[in-house]
Amino acid sequence: MTDAGPKHADSSDRALALAYLDGARAVLQRVQDTQLDAIGQAARRCAAAIHSGALVHLFGTGHSRMAVEEVWPRYGSFPGFHPIVELSMTYHNTVVGANGQRQAMWIERQEGLGEVILRNFVLRPDDVMMVFSTSGNNGVVVDMALGAKRRGLSVVAVVSLEYARLLPATHSSGQRLIDVADIVIDNGAVPGDAMVDVPGVDVPVGPGSTIGNTAVVNILKVLVAAELARLGSPPLVLASAWKMGAEASAERFEQAYDDHRRRMRVLYDG
Repeated sequence: MTDAGPKHADSSDRALALAYLDGARAVLQRVQDTQLDAIGQAARRCAAAIHSGALVHLFGTGHSRMAVEEVWPRYGSFPGFHPIVELSMTYHNTVVGANGQRQAMWIERQEGLGEVILRNFVLRPDDVMMVFSTSGNNGVVVDMALGAKRRGLSVVAVVSLEYARLLPATHSSGQRLIDVADIVIDNGAVPGDAMVDVPGVDVPVGPGSTIGNTAVVNILKVLVAAELARLGSPPLVLASAWKMGAEASAERFEQAYDDHRRRMRVLYDG
């Protein structure tokens, strides 16, 4: 007869689970202990841009796309941010075949593509560009940062700083993302990203950069909202019906999306 009762992880499995949780706590602690000043500085620049009607552009390739989507749009977020997500470098669920991971990883290393992407938009010196990349070394992310700097934008990089410092520049400019950015924020991830050594497995398992990126961008949003309120421009924060009632929540979504549309108009019309 099959045992249908609850199954509990044995002591070795529990130790591995706790090792990941310990690693996750260490990532968050590094952000708390070392990055609040840098996040605050970036938040003030972002708030100034949004308050003036400018935009905060967000770009990431690979799994750094998740950090872009964590910023806007979702509950607890607000207009003023412009997500830039290229499907050719972020569409991962097929893995192999058409739109597969091999192509995506090759594309994100190609110089020149960043400038092609930026050419689609009218960027202004009052804007801010945030670039997410755990390694901070692929051709496209360096292109995006360099292109934004040439256009007079402030550039904020969110990277694994320990990892990024270990890697030599591969871009023809001789620069890495951390060399180009005006503000560098460390997401606290360890070099290589994965954190747990598992017996019988040749390399670590369980990445931590998503945890660090999520903490960084949500702290940033909180600080940007606070600064906008101080400036007299409280943001149109998306909220659930549970928080503000069904009618008010639905109206807020419409207001926020209309505000986003209005802000996005300058990207194409100048």
